[in-house]
Amino acid sequence: MASTSADQRELYLPLIEGIQEEPPFGAFMRNLVARAGARRAFMVVELANAAPDQESAVIHVMSPRAAHEPRLDFQRLRALRLHPFGRLRPERVYSLDEMLDYDDPAQLAVQRAALEEMGIRYARWLRISAGGAADAWLVLVRLREDFSAAAVATLSAIAPHMASALRMLVALNAQRLQAAMAQSALARMGIGQIALDGGGRVMAADAKAEAMLSFTPEPGQRAGRRLALLPEAARAVEQACAELTDDRGGGVQVVRIDARRGIDLLLRRADLHLSEAAARPQIIGVLRTDSREDPGEGAQVLQAVHGLSSREAALAQALSCGEPLVEAGTELGLTVETTRNYSKRIYGKTGAAGQADLVRMVLTGLAPLA
Repeated sequence: MASTSADQRELYLPLIEGIQEEPPFGAFMRNLVARAGARRAFMVVELANAAPDQESAVIHVMSPRAAHEPRLDFQRLRALRLHPFGRLRPERVYSLDEMLDYDDPAQLAVQRAALEEMGIRYARWLRISAGGAADAWLVLVRLREDFSAAAVATLSAIAPHMASALRMLVALNAQRLQAAMAQSALARMGIGQIALDGGGRVMAADAKAEAMLSFTPEPGQRAGRRLALLPEAARAVEQACAELTDDRGGGVQVVRIDARRGIDLLLRRADLHLSEAAARPQIIGVLRTDSREDPGEGAQVLQAVHGLSSREAALAQALSCGEPLVEAGTELGLTVETTRNYSKRIYGKTGAAGQADLVRMVLTGLAPLA
């Protein structure tokens, strides 16, 4: 089946762009329902590495004439014991008759009655596989007449492209997970990052930096943004970026970008390993707040790592936050003598040479990530 310009515009391009949608492929599904003359449809996406209790992503689409009808019930359809979805051959279009159980007349009657109640008289099933990493099932239904040969041909033609898009979605989700883990760990330590080019243009910012800073659009049609700073601070950032790019500014520079809030921006040359097609920043800017982990959770980590008692761990956590020994013990309801005895036990169990060394051990250990 030859691809037309309408196919490109209404199906293939929305399929590619739909990888970035949340949930994915919404515009593609709406266009496909219109092209196939379907009344209602849904697509279920199941990831192979999802948690056992994680629900599948289900994208529902209704034609305008069915806008007030209930959505198709994927779980109810699955419970009807139709042809097992997992055994459908990928990229092959199945009719409703092929999904029914003709070997069991009683079950067949149950299936037909339930489908009639749900307003499903004609349907097409399509399974899309991402090479074991994910599976998707597309179901389109009609009420009064069967799907045309052209509609079925469209489904068959789009199937391999859907499989490719699903593989791309799985790969993108893996990268999103990696990025989310990294940002979560940094945010727990109060760290935010921005990527800049040699002229100080912001190419990307993580969630922490977005929350801490303000941005203005890059003038003209160029992509990117600028930090919304006072003129003096803006010039200092641009100068530092230029010097670091030209190897004139040493390895790092620090610019005070907000005197009122006391925010400093550490700038260093970027050392990221990115693909050839990626836009590569030349500078990485790092900010940090004075936030610390939850004291209780930090103490749990210290208790587990160093074999401390719960009270010893609580005291060690307080000391790592810079509290004087006696005051920290008093806040925990300890006497001065007990506090000093606990501190000796803490130093003995952790191997710390004193409070300063204990602070170093805590801040470079797992507790700040709790």
